[in-house]
Amino acid sequence: MIWLLTAAVAALAFLGMPIFALMGGLALWLFHAVQISSTAVIIELYRLATLPALIAIPLFTFAGFALAESGAPRRLVNLAEAFFGWLPGGVAIAALLACALFTAFTGASGVTIIALGGLIYPLLRRQKYPENFSLGLVTTTGSLGLLFPPSLPIILYALVGKVSIDRLFAAAAVPGALLLLILGGYAMLTASRHGVGRIPFTKAACAKALREAIWELPLPFLIIGGIYGGKFTASEAAAIMSFYVVTVEVFVYRDLSWRALPGVMRRSMMLVGAILIVLGAALGLTNYLIDAEVPARIFGFLSGHLSSRWAFLACLNAFLLVVNMVEIFSAIIIVVPIIVPVAAQYGIDPIHLGTLFLLNLEIGYMTPPLGLNLFLSSRRFDKPLPLLYRATLPFWAVLLAALALVTYVPRLSLWLPDILKLGS
Repeated sequence: MIWLLTAAVAALAFLGMPIFALMGGLALWLFHAVQISSTAVIIELYRLATLPALIAIPLFTFAGFALAESGAPRRLVNLAEAFFGWLPGGVAIAALLACALFTAFTGASGVTIIALGGLIYPLLRRQKYPENFSLGLVTTTGSLGLLFPPSLPIILYALVGKVSIDRLFAAAAVPGALLLLILGGYAMLTASRHGVGRIPFTKAACAKALREAIWELPLPFLIIGGIYGGKFTASEAAAIMSFYVVTVEVFVYRDLSWRALPGVMRRSMMLVGAILIVLGAALGLTNYLIDAEVPARIFGFLSGHLSSRWAFLACLNAFLLVVNMVEIFSAIIIVVPIIVPVAAQYGIDPIHLGTLFLLNLEIGYMTPPLGLNLFLSSRRFDKPLPLLYRATLPFWAVLLAALALVTYVPRLSLWLPDILKLGS
């Protein structure tokens, strides 16, 4: 019966059945099979609707979509180029910083590649960066900001994994900064090796870029500083960011008109609706898995083969790299409830686990053959996938080394939440 059910689910998924219908239907059937009322699924939907932190998802998503459809991407790239273009590899470093910041606020790697890729790739090529390096950088940086607040995947993981959003924000930021430093060093090495020129530093260019972005520049300090400084929660930060973005883009820059706002709302809330309906169905299925003691059985199997916590973490990373090549929100919603109790049995801190999951998520985006960033870059720059596989390979190796470091040195992700004394 188990194999028949697995085959049926796989066939329906292959035929294109919506993931929420697949998980919801499976949950209802499984509860019915053990003679438990279907209200066990509905209870989870109600619990989801009453979560106080839930409001952060639609507000941050709307603000991110508004930024993406404004002139913010162009202003952000110009600002980073003016301040960092004089360094060896400065243009590439500017691209790293601009993409990381933009992805953090939009919460979507694909939006960054589409919105900033058309600006950054030609800029890198004009500076004589090799084509493979330029393609690899743009493809990689599309997901760099997923580790920085107010990244939507961090919020979603915290809700599903039942950990503090503020604490996970702080924990993920340090590995994210480490990735930027390592990739920045790689960019400087590449620029020196290929004799890439620099953009002269001028006060006039910096002043011009600052004037253009003067209203958007305070946003990261306001949101990130407010959360880390304990001034407001993630949900409150989402409301502040939405209000600020609308005020600046509509009334100050006038990149968005009042007539355009309903369209931005509609497109952003379509994404939010898709996330919430999948999340509700997944929580119902998770309820059954917990009742059926599936995590305990998985731990029982693993403990017979993996006695060491470090061996478990290595296998977990390999598993997550494969899983996270698929659509990110589904990966979080489906996998997290299963791995959290298993990891707890090995004594792994839930915040450290969340950081590892998100870092794997970031790397999975560019992992061949199914990484989403690879397909997006292929479409955006009209390049064949094999070329992108080769272009991203050095970046992939660098990120894997960083993943190993974060995996086996838990303090890298835990010291900042402890110093800030953020709630558990």
